[in-house]
Amino acid sequence: MAATNTSGRRKTSVARIYMQAGQGNITINNRDMKSYFANELLENIVNQPLATVEQVGQYDIKVNVSGGGIAGQAEAIRLAITKALVSDNEEVRSALKKEGFMTRDPRMVERKKFGKRKARRSFQFSKR
Repeated sequence: MAATNTSGRRKTSVARIYMQAGQGNITINNRDMKSYFANELLENIVNQPLATVEQVGQYDIKVNVSGGGIAGQAEAIRLAITKALVSDNEEVRSALKKEGFMTRDPRMVERKKFGKRKARRSFQFSKR
């Protein structure tokens, strides 16, 4: 496999990955994945596409991720890894698409409107 560069996004998080054949080391912002994501659930989210196509431990992945919180960053990394796997091997696309990993989640925070307290919440009504 040639080295693959892809990106993934979720909310305001942007993940850029550099994936190549290796021993399964995942480095996020120059830190090991275990130290970057303290929560094991977030590590599982990142590994989901690799586990689906049974290729855990076959790629070294270097990630640069910025913006958002850690959950959004984990899902952005998941999308980037999925895109890299598909660009490397087109046959895994159907399995990954069936799991829903190919879809970019379009939900974003709605902007605050003037005359409102938040995006849709009005100020407290005062009768007197």
